[in-house]
Amino acid sequence: MLDAASRALLQQLAEAGTKPFSRMTVHEARDWSERMGESRATGPRMAQVRDHQVAVKDGAIDVRLLVPEGDVHGLMVYYHGGGWVIGGITQSDAFARVLAERTGWAVLLVDYRLAPEHRYPTAVDDAWSALLWAAERTTELVGRDIPLCVAGDSAGGNLAAVMAQRARAAETPDLALQVLVYPATDTDTERPSYLAPDNQLLVDRDSMLWFWDHYAPDAAARAEPEAAPLRADDLGGLAPAIVITAEFDPLRDEGMAYADRLRRAGVRVESAHFPDQMHGFFPLVGVLPGSDAAVSHLSRTIRRLLDTDRLDRSNS
Repeated sequence: MLDAASRALLQQLAEAGTKPFSRMTVHEARDWSERMGESRATGPRMAQVRDHQVAVKDGAIDVRLLVPEGDVHGLMVYYHGGGWVIGGITQSDAFARVLAERTGWAVLLVDYRLAPEHRYPTAVDDAWSALLWAAERTTELVGRDIPLCVAGDSAGGNLAAVMAQRARAAETPDLALQVLVYPATDTDTERPSYLAPDNQLLVDRDSMLWFWDHYAPDAAARAEPEAAPLRADDLGGLAPAIVITAEFDPLRDEGMAYADRLRRAGVRVESAHFPDQMHGFFPLVGVLPGSDAAVSHLSRTIRRLLDTDRLDRSNS
């Protein structure tokens, strides 16, 4: 059963007359996302907060570096969710501060360009430019050479998975981890989790179709591995993965399928399934207890994986 806090949030949204994304205009969806972001707390104090610009094809994008107090154990390049259509640095700031504080990792938020003004593969290319920029400047950004990982939720999880595949193909940068939170890994909206009535909540099947239509309206493009990373021929040799899924989520099955394929390809995978949570819960720290639990789980898992990796390297 969906937890009480999530049910209460959905009730509040219903009473406020919130429409499904599929019935919003892009402007309405972005306005709603901004208002939701503004309603959250500001997040914990950081040792450093710095905004930068990264050169991309036909322009530049913004990134924001959040460095927590104390020892910094790694640099996490984070791609926000929002169906490649909504979201951004401002809406993600409070959550990213919590993520940085809990994990002890510096977090680099990436303001990749959004659809439909910038359709696929613009977000992918922007995400890659930001990752290479961060990899080339790790010491400059955080003071020393530390592990680098990619992370994201939903559409951001899609981008993080694609970045891990690109990094393997390019043989750079060397990623310590990929963190995929209910990632969009496929375009098959006929999976059982898409059709389940209980999963038609904050993000339903029609919403995902709406997002895909704005991001990658061409059917052939949607089948490409950089749009649907589950469709890649080979997932071997990728960075170790932490995959988080939610029960009440249209994307549940494809997230689990991606984790399974990674395992079969010999990639180390740590999976966590949250049976009482819905799609979109992860960044709602301070709103949904499930978010706090997931961030705490992620922090513990990152520490355990990296401690194991250090031990393996010292013994090799």
